[in-house]
Amino acid sequence: MARAWVLPATMAALAVFVLVTGGADTVSIVTALVLLMVGWLISPLLFPRHVDDARARHEAAARGVPIVYWRPGCMFCVRLRLALGRRAGRALWVDIHRDRAAAVRVRGFNGGNETVPTVVAGDEVRTNPDPGWLRARLP
Repeated sequence: MARAWVLPATMAALAVFVLVTGGADTVSIVTALVLLMVGWLISPLLFPRHVDDARARHEAAARGVPIVYWRPGCMFCVRLRLALGRRAGRALWVDIHRDRAAAVRVRGFNGGNETVPTVVAGDEVRTNPDPGWLRARLP
């Protein structure tokens, strides 16, 4: 879990550094705000609660919802999450950095690569899918 916070913490530290060294001028403040916003976007805070792979597979089968495999710091995951808006919580989100079984499963789908987001919806698997494709499969 700590690995998920390395990039966001680095962004926050850079924002503080910019403010301390640059003072309160407009450029420093805007730069610090941009760094903080990027840090928030790539943090786990933006994503729905993590579900482990075994539980996600069970719940997906029972409820008929897609599973989204993702990892912190992935801008394609951020794009998908933002595009889904409030509906993102209807899917099950599995952080492959927190679940080794999930990482193995994603590598199996992607020729040995941990390419995310990888979405499993029933019998279909898509890597970096169009948000509209996933939206159509959400209950």
